[in-house]
Amino acid sequence: MRHITAADIKSFERIYRLNLVNGLPGFKPANLIGTAAPDGATNLAVFSSALHLGSDPPLLGLVTRPTTVPRHTYQNLKASGCYTLNHVPLARAAAAHYTSADFAPDISEFDECGFTAVYRDGFPAPYVAESPVSIGLRLHEELAISNGTVLLVGTVEHVYLREEGLRADGTLDLAALGEACISGLDGYHGVLPPVRFAYARPGQPPVAE
Repeated sequence: MRHITAADIKSFERIYRLNLVNGLPGFKPANLIGTAAPDGATNLAVFSSALHLGSDPPLLGLVTRPTTVPRHTYQNLKASGCYTLNHVPLARAAAAHYTSADFAPDISEFDECGFTAVYRDGFPAPYVAESPVSIGLRLHEELAISNGTVLLVGTVEHVYLREEGLRADGTLDLAALGEACISGLDGYHGVLPPVRFAYARPGQPPVAE
């Protein structure tokens, strides 16, 4: 097994280092973050850094890159306090990845990348009509991280999902929804049906359900 040290990582060529470190967490969620500027201009950006922070109240986290250069998603959600998190269908992975291009502020990634912006129930941020799961969040707090990134903590206010993706016990069937996940910076993968286990208890080795 190859051993890579912190000193090795620091010495690697930049792109090699980016590829390696971005792949270390394994598979990550593929989400499109929808926002709107104060003038109504819409923005859409692919993120793989969303994480669950708590269920009561329902909180989701999102890590953004350093704001040393303009970040349209960050600027918009700070201005409005609201944003949407939309799961990426595998069939739309190429279009989702295209939203990472450096479009000008007056160009909407919804239009350029082939997605449909839809507003629901008076929420001020646009959802992705093509997404099988869409979540409306309100910014709760932001936490600065030492490397310049920011953890945005959002409260879940709305959830929209296709019926076939919701199991009787409240879990989501992401495979049935045809969703994608991400590895590294640019690898998109289909989701397979899961192997599920009962609640784990000491002395009771889990058995697949």
